[in-house]
Amino acid sequence: MKTVILAGGYGTRISEESVFKPKPMIELGGMPILWHIMKNYSRYGFNEFIICAGYKQHVIKEWFADYFLHTSDITFDYTGGGNEMIVHNKHTEPWKVTVVDTGLNTQTGGRVKRVMDYIGNETFMLTYGDAVGNVNIKELVEYHKKHGKTGTVSVYNFGQNKGVLDLAKDGTVKAFREKSDFDGDLINIGFMVFEPKLFDYIEGDRTVFEKEPMDALVSQGELMSYLHTGFWQCMDTLREKQKLEELWDSGNAPWKVW
Repeated sequence: MKTVILAGGYGTRISEESVFKPKPMIELGGMPILWHIMKNYSRYGFNEFIICAGYKQHVIKEWFADYFLHTSDITFDYTGGGNEMIVHNKHTEPWKVTVVDTGLNTQTGGRVKRVMDYIGNETFMLTYGDAVGNVNIKELVEYHKKHGKTGTVSVYNFGQNKGVLDLAKDGTVKAFREKSDFDGDLINIGFMVFEPKLFDYIEGDRTVFEKEPMDALVSQGELMSYLHTGFWQCMDTLREKQKLEELWDSGNAPWKVW
């Protein structure tokens, strides 16, 4: 089963780094967050990826083209007028990676539509290239196959980040307490699974995936949710990146399931 990763946006909210590279290529622990996401899928045996690139898409292509350089010791031997490169302790992943330039200003739905020919007529997974989590991909896929609907989205209670007020109907404050896991709304965190009929819901480049296609699936009862109760964190801001870096540096990153 192929995994499609949306990696073409500008990343304007973390412009401190995205001015130089696409947001999925911003590093955590010396490796792009895109790599961390792919390692999670690979842990469960899903090793074929289609990356929907756009903004600075050449950076993604060049990184994979030079993967050995990023992960191995290299000797550059210029003695005797030669120009030999020797790769030591060669290490790579069992991945097949297709990087597709889906356009600079294409919306999320349009990006998915543009890789349709690479997916073919089969079930596929879809996620965002700017968040990590310890979602059990095997259980997610099994759940999707079992219910038989067009799509499954992983949902997560991101909670509140402030103190919480309990109010009476007339507005009286009944209690002020710290946030809990039961506060906040469920949000779509990516880690989705779809049948190929999803493409019928996407018109073209201007289609926002999270709007018309998803609304149509909901109205037809064709979208199911998979509740994730473990760890998940997006990387929209520099502060969120620093939080993820601290977790990685601690040696106890919750999303490191490989």
